[in-house]
Amino acid sequence: MKAYYGRTLQGAKDLKTKACCCTESIPANHRAILATIDEEILNRFYGCGSPIPPVLEGCTVLDLGCGAGRDAYLVSALVGPKGRVIGVDMTDEQLLVAQRHRQAQAQRFGYPASNVDFRRGYIEDLGALDIADNSVDVVISNCVINLSPAKDRVFAEIHRVLKPGGELLFSDVFASRRVPRELRDDPVLRGECLAGAMYVEDFRRLMRLVGWPDYRIVSRYRCAIDNPEIEARVGMIEFHSTTVRAFKLAGLEDLCEDYGQVACYLGSAPDHPHRFALDDHHTFVTGKPMLVCGNTAAMLGESRFAKHFRVSGDRSTHFGRFDCSAPAAVGDCGGGCC
Repeated sequence: MKAYYGRTLQGAKDLKTKACCCTESIPANHRAILATIDEEILNRFYGCGSPIPPVLEGCTVLDLGCGAGRDAYLVSALVGPKGRVIGVDMTDEQLLVAQRHRQAQAQRFGYPASNVDFRRGYIEDLGALDIADNSVDVVISNCVINLSPAKDRVFAEIHRVLKPGGELLFSDVFASRRVPRELRDDPVLRGECLAGAMYVEDFRRLMRLVGWPDYRIVSRYRCAIDNPEIEARVGMIEFHSTTVRAFKLAGLEDLCEDYGQVACYLGSAPDHPHRFALDDHHTFVTGKPMLVCGNTAAMLGESRFAKHFRVSGDRSTHFGRFDCSAPAAVGDCGGGCC
């Protein structure tokens, strides 16, 4: 993969499929920042989503597989001069591009010094890069974890370095069935983010195993391969670009349970005055109370989002499994969890 991303690909135009192309809409404030990022960085972007969460001011953010630094520099502007971004990648050629723009980008953002630190290494071993336990507020990754041969170690390392209440938000390619071995060993399919795509049910099992009993799907799009030869090879496998959100929280359960809790968004998160989307079926309208399961209450009330929500109730009384059929405002029947 070093050779594919370091030498074979000189820009997005060299990709042989559209699996590593972002089709997700980009918020207006992010587009404005991207307009200030050097063209060389943007041309070497191979992400499949937009895993940039809100409320990042002052945070320490870790970008796994940062490449030439497109998302790292976008986040650099969002965390502000008091925040910090650590970009990790294994490809020298990509990191050289990222490194040489540090000071220029800091000047464009009006910072006295760069708040971005790029490190060469492997996302399976963040300890070797001096990233300590409980030291990171947010971990992001964009179409990179599929390339790892040891995904269990990647997610275990993410869990280790996140602070309690910290967030993982990543975009990657997922498969509708297990990819056959003969395809997994194909270097082109690996480089195009298809061969290493996680089967969705294996991902669910892996997340529970390494300490993530509940995660949320933020968005999901069918990957357009747009290459007849490769489409014929992958056969009936469907690939989706999926953005996933998870929190490092004690006490999360593997099912949505009902404790009679209610969450109300205060409308105070920057650039989100009217609504706040937690995942693909939790959109909180400003000022409107919504019934939530215990896990959702924890995600909103025990993370950096807590100051933007009013969460009522606790877990002293259990009412059974939460009805996940549809979101519900207070007074309606039904629920709002996964």
